[in-house]
Amino acid sequence: MPSLPKKHFYATNSPWELSIGHYRAVRHGQLIYVSGSTAADPNSAPDTPQVLFPGNAQQQARYTLEQIINAIQALGGRGAESIVRTKMYVQRQEDCSPVAEVFRNILGRQNGGDVGTAATMVIVGGFCDPNMLVEIECDAVADAE
Repeated sequence: MPSLPKKHFYATNSPWELSIGHYRAVRHGQLIYVSGSTAADPNSAPDTPQVLFPGNAQQQARYTLEQIINAIQALGGRGAESIVRTKMYVQRQEDCSPVAEVFRNILGRQNGGDVGTAATMVIVGGFCDPNMLVEIECDAVADAE
């Protein structure tokens, strides 16, 4: 019987990761799954989490995608090139264009090479913190181990 691939985990100091008990990302084989991520202040306590860039969805999206790319790289992915699917959850409809601009600049197909991802953007009724305007999750495929 062949051995099953081992899971690898990546965690940060995000107050929500600590209070909920999940990982930022998990790699199983070549697949990397990045949890819904936000612009959480890593220096805030789990019992009093804070959000960076309150009121600015564009900055929250940029910070969040940078953190997602860091997680993918920490688990052996190349970065933006490894992402195959992105789901963006936006609290306010007026923030869709600014969030889309950040997406285009970082993950858009016009970046060439291996950058490009399937994507979905959904407007949601709210998040666990009212200052949270964007949450993003990604799936990625790393090169063979």
